[in-house]
Amino acid sequence: MTETTWLDATAQAELVRAGEATPAELVDAAIERIERVDPQLDAVLRDRFDAARAEARGDLPDGPFRGVPLLLKDLGCHVAGEETHYGTSFLRDAGVRWPNDSHLAQRFRAAGFVVLGRTNVPEFGTTITTEPAANPPARNPYDTGRSTGGSSGGSAAAVAAGMVPIAHAGDGGGSIRIPAAACGLVGLKPTRARVSQGPDVGESWAGATIDGVVTRSVRDTAAVLDLVAGPMPGDPYAAPPLPRPLAEEVGAPVGRLRVGLLDAAPGEQYLDDPACREAVARAGRLLADIGCDVEPGAPEAMFEPLFPRFFTTTIAADVALTLSALERSALGRPVDDAELEPRNALYRAVGRKLSAEDYVGARAWLGAWSRRMAGWWAPPGLGGQGFDLLVTPTLAARPPELGWLTAGGDAEEGRRINSLMPFTAQFNVTGQPAVSLPLHRTDEGLPIGVQLVAGFGREDVLVRVAAALEEAAPWADRRPGVSA
Repeated sequence: MTETTWLDATAQAELVRAGEATPAELVDAAIERIERVDPQLDAVLRDRFDAARAEARGDLPDGPFRGVPLLLKDLGCHVAGEETHYGTSFLRDAGVRWPNDSHLAQRFRAAGFVVLGRTNVPEFGTTITTEPAANPPARNPYDTGRSTGGSSGGSAAAVAAGMVPIAHAGDGGGSIRIPAAACGLVGLKPTRARVSQGPDVGESWAGATIDGVVTRSVRDTAAVLDLVAGPMPGDPYAAPPLPRPLAEEVGAPVGRLRVGLLDAAPGEQYLDDPACREAVARAGRLLADIGCDVEPGAPEAMFEPLFPRFFTTTIAADVALTLSALERSALGRPVDDAELEPRNALYRAVGRKLSAEDYVGARAWLGAWSRRMAGWWAPPGLGGQGFDLLVTPTLAARPPELGWLTAGGDAEEGRRINSLMPFTAQFNVTGQPAVSLPLHRTDEGLPIGVQLVAGFGREDVLVRVAAALEEAAPWADRRPGVSA
């Protein structure tokens, strides 16, 4: 069989279609890599290798990715009869098994993927590093003393290290893009409601959360989003239809786009790493070379001081509700504060004290603010500024050392999280698509991600530009120090 370690998912699927590899061979090879490499990274929490081998040798759906191995994040994407722990000790210890498939799990299965296991996450996905109290920290394959980012950090580490070509991820404030940046991958957060979270979730974090994947190639990201996108009956709303499949945007002409560059966040409360500034400058030069009009610029409302307050209000309400639902339906008992990490105990306490007026007021403020943001992308004829893309660093600094975010104590943790992620959460709230691309590295070889943000519903623009940048500045040959 052809060596598959560094082939992307599209190439592995092509081997199966051509008869040059079987699903069983792809799965066996990925399992061998996980067993050999993961003890150094703790990216994979729980395997289902026996079930995966049986599925690969059985009657798999004849989807475009038939036989390609996949890992699921241990948060969301429920599979009937299997466990999902949300990074908690109490769901792990109770052995809770979910009664039904999520719509996304059904879509992955129909595409032909074979799931090998679940990846490491922070508790409830409420921070940007994967260092849960319930499990060992996920380690960055480029430097095992550093964070993978979060909350899809285990997924990102596994793909970056060559264990699997692709993994499920989810994003509520940057949790696809941030791990992609930390681990040198492609991570696209789709437009709000592009991927259904049903049947269990209508909207989470006031519509800020969305599922996707982390990959090593733009074509994989595009092709998989084509397959998992679309509402299920009863969803509260749907994303605008795309003009054509995203896979057809790979290699399509970019056109003369108007691009705004933002290389640092204003204010001493944010980190300002020169490597992140240089990453944006380099991206600007590449975009100019492919024919874009590039200038400094960003929405005026981008760093509105009240934004963090109202965004965290919606998170606190959701954490409180999620815990109440788990206590009632899955556990049958209360969850004590001592069973939660301090961050989530605080979120629950705040969420329980919120009045309906507080919550609806936060939603109303965020809605008005989102309209101010969206005007930057709107055509001048509609009163907008007519930009097509915003380019920022994904993170304000290189991946931090493990333990840094919590080293200052509970009160300091929130400040450090905010200092590192000034560019991502805004677009969870506006619902716009955004992608992190591995366009830069520090002198010591650490990945630095660059974020591109398009107008609402315009993943087509992101994929066209991302594919052109991948061709202009290829990253496929990069290998971390810990890899298969």
